[in-house]
Amino acid sequence: MAEGVVKFMLYLARAIFVFLGGVAGYQLVRIAVMQEWWPREAFPFVFLPFIIGVALFSMIGYLITPVFVRILGFIGLSFEKNLETLSWHDISVALAGLIAGLIVANLAALPFADLPLVGSYVAILLNVALGYLGVTLFLKRREEIHGMWSSIGGLKQRFSIKGRRSRESGRNHLHELSLETTSERSSIKVLDTSVIIDGRILEIAATGFLEGPFIIPRFILNELQSIADSSDPTRRTKGRRGLDIINEIQHLSEVTVQILEVTLKDFEVGSVDEGLVALARELGAKVVTTDYNLNKIAQIQGISVLNVNELANALKPTLLPGEAITVDVLREGKEPQQGVGYLDDGTMIVVEDGENYIGKRIEVVVTSMLQTSAGRMVFGRIRKEVRP
Repeated sequence: MAEGVVKFMLYLARAIFVFLGGVAGYQLVRIAVMQEWWPREAFPFVFLPFIIGVALFSMIGYLITPVFVRILGFIGLSFEKNLETLSWHDISVALAGLIAGLIVANLAALPFADLPLVGSYVAILLNVALGYLGVTLFLKRREEIHGMWSSIGGLKQRFSIKGRRSRESGRNHLHELSLETTSERSSIKVLDTSVIIDGRILEIAATGFLEGPFIIPRFILNELQSIADSSDPTRRTKGRRGLDIINEIQHLSEVTVQILEVTLKDFEVGSVDEGLVALARELGAKVVTTDYNLNKIAQIQGISVLNVNELANALKPTLLPGEAITVDVLREGKEPQQGVGYLDDGTMIVVEDGENYIGKRIEVVVTSMLQTSAGRMVFGRIRKEVRP
C-alpha cells in the first residue's frame, strides 16, 4: 500500500514538473521571439521554436523530478527530527520570525518588481533569505520574546504585576509584585515545595550559578507549614527543614526572594502543582523543582522547568567503559547473580556475578552506562576482590 502511494506521488510530481517545464519553455521561446534573438527566417515554421522549447524543457522537468523528490524527502526528514526536539513555544516563535521575515522581504522586493526577467527571482531570493534570517533571530531571542509576550498579556517589563482578584465580587486580585533585578534578562523562578525541602537549591544559589528573583507563593508556604505541623515525625522534620531553607535563602545577597500573596482559589485550581503551573504561566516564569511528575506536567503545558535532579546527574563524573572503580556490594540485583552497590555520589552500579560478593569490597570494570530521567546507572563486571 505504502509503495503504491510513493509511486503515485512520483508520477504526479513528474506530471507537474513536465507541465511546468513545458510552460517555462513556451515562455522563454516567446520572450526570445519578441526580442528577436534570432531571425524569423531561421525556422521554416513559426510554431517550430515553440514545439522545440516546450519539448526540451518538459524533458528537463521529467529528468530532474527524482532529484527534487529526494531533496524534498531529505528536507522533510530534517524538519521531522528538528521538530521532535522543539517545544510548542519554540515552534510559535519560529513561525512569528518567519512571518516577520516574509513581511520585510516583500516590502524590500517592491522596488525590484518592475525589473524585466529578474524581478520575480529577486523577490523569491529575498523571501528565502529574510524568512530564514527571521526564524534564526527569533529562535535565538526566544526567551526575550516570551517575556515580551507575557508583558503584553498583562505583566510589566520590570516584573511588576498589578491586578485584582476577589472571590466575593468575582474579580481577579493580583497583588503588586516588585522585583529588584540587576539585569532585565533575569527570569523569574517559582520554587516548588519539593525543591525547598530538598535543600540543594540553597547551595546552588549561594554559589551564584542560579540567580533570582525567586518567587514563593503563599500556597507553597501553607503547604510547608502543614507538613511542619504534621504528627508524622519524618514529615514534620521535612517541613521544618523547608522553612529553615527559605529563611537562609532570604539572607543570601546573590538572590532576591519574595513571597507572593496568592492562593489556589485565586487561580481556580485544586492542587499545588496546578497552582504552580498557572502562576508560572501568568508570570512567564520558570519552575524550579525536583518532582518528576510536576516536571512533565509543566513541560507539556509549555512551562520551562529547572530540575535540580537533572542538574545533579549532569554534574556527576562520567565513567568510560573499561575504567576500573572500587565499590562495596550491598545487596542482590533484580536479575539472577547480580549484585548492587553505590558510588560516593549515589550512582547505582550493577555488578554481573556480584551476588556472591554481598558485603565485600571489589574492584569492578565498567562495561556500560544507562542514563535515565531518574538518574544514572552503571553496569560492570568483577575484576578482583579488594582486601580490607
